[in-house]
Amino acid sequence: MTKPMSVPAPMEALLAAELPEGDGWQFEPKWDGFRCLARRDGNEVTLTSKSGKPLGRYFPDVAQMLEGLKESEFLLDGELVIPVGDALSFDALQLRLHPAESRVRKLVAEHPAELMLFDLLAIGGKELTAEPLGERRKSLEKFFDQNHAAGLHLSPVTHDRDTAARWLERSGGALDGVIAKRTDLEYRSGERAMIKVKQQRTADCVVGGFRYAEKKKVVGSLLLGLYDDQGLLNHVGFTSAIPAKERPDLTKKLEKLVQPPGFTGSAPGGPSRWNTERSMAWEPLKPLLVVEVRYDQITSGRFRHGTGFLRWRPDKDPKQCTYEQLAPELRPSELKELFGL
Repeated sequence: MTKPMSVPAPMEALLAAELPEGDGWQFEPKWDGFRCLARRDGNEVTLTSKSGKPLGRYFPDVAQMLEGLKESEFLLDGELVIPVGDALSFDALQLRLHPAESRVRKLVAEHPAELMLFDLLAIGGKELTAEPLGERRKSLEKFFDQNHAAGLHLSPVTHDRDTAARWLERSGGALDGVIAKRTDLEYRSGERAMIKVKQQRTADCVVGGFRYAEKKKVVGSLLLGLYDDQGLLNHVGFTSAIPAKERPDLTKKLEKLVQPPGFTGSAPGGPSRWNTERSMAWEPLKPLLVVEVRYDQITSGRFRHGTGFLRWRPDKDPKQCTYEQLAPELRPSELKELFGL
């Protein structure tokens, strides 16, 4: 760019229970991928994660695609996605975060990554962050029309709340929810100036283990399990939303139930590449306790994010906690229904 522009912190979203009503809202699908700020300055392309980490070495296919565009100076806000079939695979994205370049190249060949665009922050040396979203969207659409490339997509939008509500009902598969943005709002870097709404579901899970808190020997999180068709208890996620005043007594209760193996199928693994400092030690429990939790997304039979603690279920037989309750009520959205990818 004429004046080099640093990559800002992305504008973020505040979780809400319902889509906002009234005029002046733009609704977009919340894509099931990695948030990414993509910057090109001539021959230099950088891909930056929401937390500020560089992503270029893990997604060389996307970087190469951006290097080939007609426009040579820009800063885009979007989402890295990997379509598999007619849905998006978060697992395939996570596999890309591998230290071996040879492994990354192999994964690139198997499942190429793509970039879904939803905002334009700068172009040709001109910053657009002070302009309202409505104007930035027009600039983004013009950019996309002039820079078509395989693997580059323009996220659809709607100003109709009913359409957005239908997207939300079909969350899963391609979508992770719906984002609502004010069309008259400038780009507020680092602020929660958007609204995100996810479809919330509940499930009854067996507590197959727990982890202690990092700085105090009280329970930090409960490890959740579900039984499969073979009768094996598989680890599917965790919940840490336990009131502080209840933790000491709960810890004593759990410690009396400690007994291996806890999970008889898949068990909790080690730390992720992005979270290496957190201890992954855990205590196995007899499969006697059942808890009801709130969740949003399922990926490969596991809760994508931490779940919300709702209540204990002493009336529930642990063996009744199976994967069947995770079946979506509606068929998940498909990419071709949104725009024929």
